[in-house]
Amino acid sequence: MADRVTQLQDSVNELAEHFCNSVGVLQMPQQPGEQAAASENAKLFSSLIARKAKDIDALINSLPSADCSAEIQAENLKLLEKQNQDLSAKLERAVEHGEGLLKDIRHALHVIAKSQLESASYL
Repeated sequence: MADRVTQLQDSVNELAEHFCNSVGVLQMPQQPGEQAAASENAKLFSSLIARKAKDIDALINSLPSADCSAEIQAENLKLLEKQNQDLSAKLERAVEHGEGLLKDIRHALHVIAKSQLESASYL
């Protein structure tokens, strides 16, 4: 996934594209009776522009503030690293548990297969 600044740049580019397309549609010559289509296009582009502007606001608000010091960022990184380590340990425990279950299932399947072979030899 792209970082927030790249996402912001992509969103600004998409907003500019919506503006250009909307201006292009508005400048197209219209025949009588095409007013309904023009109105629908205006509604479509206005909703696209509004939605993209909201996305841009959300991305801007998610960026770190300018007064965020290096110490605060370092603390945040330490916190994220600790969370990552905790989740990694939890994942390792889940994998070990899953491997134990898999071993039990394989053993049970072996017992079942052996039992079926023994019962088939009696027939």
